[in-house]
Amino acid sequence: MFQYILGIPAHPLIVHFAIVFVVLLVAGSAVYALVPPVRRRTGWAVGLLAVAGPIAAWVGTESGEQLEKLVVAQGYPQEFLAKINQHVTYGDRTWYFSLGLGAATLLLIFVSTAIGKRPAAEGDSRRGSLIANVGLGLVVLVLAGFTGYYIFKTGDTGAHLRWVDFAQK
Repeated sequence: MFQYILGIPAHPLIVHFAIVFVVLLVAGSAVYALVPPVRRRTGWAVGLLAVAGPIAAWVGTESGEQLEKLVVAQGYPQEFLAKINQHVTYGDRTWYFSLGLGAATLLLIFVSTAIGKRPAAEGDSRRGSLIANVGLGLVVLVLAGFTGYYIFKTGDTGAHLRWVDFAQK
């Protein structure tokens, strides 16, 4: 399913969707968490990215697994395969962290939207809602940091495989 597009391995083409959507998710979720005044205008876009980013990352890892099988079948040297394995590890972590970031971002959107729509009852300080909002914001920021790190490491190791290690083979 994710092996070839127009006769070439699909991974180099598909992975660019993951790069774009995951990086936009990292940036959008961080802005959403840090700048409450923009939430009303950006919530829908960040919500879409919270779904699209992890899906794109998963499709990227699946296409990468197909490419890895192709490279193994072609008998590449063990040291090259070890570098591919490191790239795969970073790709898997990118997917896991983007999935967590997407879920936490959707929860933050839900909580922050619910706070804005809830009428203030007499004697209600909304303290619990504020704590949940700030706490989720911090979780989103931490997950955005890890996701950003792993998308960078995945891309960096993949680029080195293509442009440095593969070119020397």
